[in-house]
Amino acid sequence: MSHRSISPEAGPLPAGRGWSRVRRTPALLAGSFMMLVLILLAVFIPWISPYDPIAQDLSAFLRPPSADHWLGTDQLGRDLFTRLIYAARTDLGIMVLAEIIPFCLGITVGMLAGYYGGWVDTIVSLVTDTFIAFPFYLIVIIVAFASGAGAQGIYITFMLVGWIVFARVSRGLAASLKRQEWIASAQTLGLPGWRILLRHLLPNILPQAVVVLMTDMVGVLVAIVTLGYLGIGIAPPTPDWGTMVADGQSFMTTAWWLSAMPGLAVVYTGIALSLIGDGLADLWRRKS
Repeated sequence: MSHRSISPEAGPLPAGRGWSRVRRTPALLAGSFMMLVLILLAVFIPWISPYDPIAQDLSAFLRPPSADHWLGTDQLGRDLFTRLIYAARTDLGIMVLAEIIPFCLGITVGMLAGYYGGWVDTIVSLVTDTFIAFPFYLIVIIVAFASGAGAQGIYITFMLVGWIVFARVSRGLAASLKRQEWIASAQTLGLPGWRILLRHLLPNILPQAVVVLMTDMVGVLVAIVTLGYLGIGIAPPTPDWGTMVADGQSFMTTAWWLSAMPGLAVVYTGIALSLIGDGLADLWRRKS
């Protein structure tokens, strides 16, 4: 998976000029709007829909889209729109939580390796190269089988390997930045290493790391949906896009929307996150 690059000198924008630049970044605006719509639906779905996402009504078996059921019903009579948005709650929540620890850990490890070099860099490089040698989805499936269905396997997997991409990015930037004159000046003034890392390196590494985070979130979401599709992800009856796609396969000729709608929801979310990543990269690149 490719990651967008921006100048290591890029950083947060002043409030006034920042908003002006954001308005001239259509990808960021479009992606943010798309995600905002999805998040608002996920938050307010209990007030938007009168239906229970797991309650069955066999008398409403496989109804087509209508005024009562905007996206129809599934094979158990459950409202598809309601389940689709509750599934967004499930999958997006897991996606965000699965990224928090790897993001923080990867940036920390990468900065230490890039700034100090030596044996620290050697160990970090050895560990990252070892994990990269294994196919990502093989690790995901093995951990999921070992830990059982549910979010636990996803969290464990991404704590094991999710930090690597952030470590590689922050390591490269830290190694490049430490050769800059302003870092040498800080060292000459006797500033401790932790202060240089937090005050001078971190603000310049975070923009690139956040751009990579947007791309990586798409990969996490696809992994969540894939596990659900294979039956080793979120356990039914909890709504999950992957499980919904799998459940609808048997009805493709009579109720195609059962699989199509959750599939489109995954594509929609992936496009939104990619647009945000592209927009942030353009925004910070323009600033530099």
